[in-house]
Amino acid sequence: MLILTLAIRNLFRNTRRTLLTILLIATSLSALILTDALSRGMTQTMVENLTHTLAGEAQIHRQGFRDNFSTDLYIADVEPIENQLAQDSRIAAYANRVISGGMISSTYNISAGLIYGVDAAAERQVSKLEKAVTRGNYLSESDAPPASATEIMIGEPLADLLEVGLGDRIVITLAAADTGELAQALFRVSGIFLFGTREIDENLVFINLTQARKLLEIKGSHEIAVRFNEQDNNNVTSASALQHFNTPSIEALGWRALNPEIDAMLDMTGYSTLIVGTILFLLASLGVINAMFMSIYERIYEFGVAKAIGTRPSQLFVLIMTEALLLALISCLVGMLLAAVTCLWFAETGIPLGDMEISGVAMSDSIPTVMVLSQFTSLPLYVLALIMVATLYPARFAARITPTDALHRSL
Repeated sequence: MLILTLAIRNLFRNTRRTLLTILLIATSLSALILTDALSRGMTQTMVENLTHTLAGEAQIHRQGFRDNFSTDLYIADVEPIENQLAQDSRIAAYANRVISGGMISSTYNISAGLIYGVDAAAERQVSKLEKAVTRGNYLSESDAPPASATEIMIGEPLADLLEVGLGDRIVITLAAADTGELAQALFRVSGIFLFGTREIDENLVFINLTQARKLLEIKGSHEIAVRFNEQDNNNVTSASALQHFNTPSIEALGWRALNPEIDAMLDMTGYSTLIVGTILFLLASLGVINAMFMSIYERIYEFGVAKAIGTRPSQLFVLIMTEALLLALISCLVGMLLAAVTCLWFAETGIPLGDMEISGVAMSDSIPTVMVLSQFTSLPLYVLALIMVATLYPARFAARITPTDALHRSL
């Protein structure tokens, strides 16, 4: 209790210096927590935009289909796969798709692109296609002919290139699967969409799944997009839920395997937090060492007298370490309070970063911070340990002071 009382008295002997040191450590901790929360928010936003836009959280294909999108590589019998997906409680929804490259032409222009045949009812559960419609209507249900047979949805940039609007005619030309024979079909623009991703808006069109299968003369699907009940950020759910689908002819991949460049980028976010934290707390450690040495030099006469009357070096060492511990605890509490207020504010309003696209993934104009318990448990403990380590040198210096040197320096 005596050491604790002396530590508290000594800590606030120079209130201004103590408060500045506390502010230095607290702002460093709050900046580190905010950086981690922003990194988690950016990761969550990127994953949501990537998986919920069109791709889904996992996909099932024929082996080799993703290499060149060959229309011949389709899953002929999708019913057993659908039955297994429907029975898995981890899977929220799935959607069959038929994909083919082809020519998209209007009266005024022509463009190459990908034709997606989708099930309108299932697709709204997997992707944001329906929400991306800016003009016109979403695709009709497959069992609602004859309207569904002539509907086509097109991106705004592609519509501008082809100079078409709602109700205008579009001709699709593609090669049938297996035979390679050319097939053409006339559609009318029923909807115009804008995802905000350049590759999708400029190169993709969507028609009804039944009509796409008819044009390609197939009964199966090229792709089955899957969405889970819980967001699969770490690819754990997809790895366990889809593992049994992988065969020599079928591949089932989670979104990380489907997007290796995004996967590598997200792995780097942890290093960015580590780098920022290292820089911040190296500076904070230097501030702590400086403050403790200044405090020791101000009290060097007291230390000399204490040593002269029999105070053991270990007692002086414990006294300095106790002062550092109190300083660290107060700083961490203030830092956590600042971080909590800041993170809660930005969790509601988001941090504005402007419109941008990262590796083909459109990011929203504001990134919300994401708080987790470890930010307020692990990070403060790291700070506490770092401050205590930084104080070892000043404490050792104080413990090794000799009374004659202390009295001489004080004169």
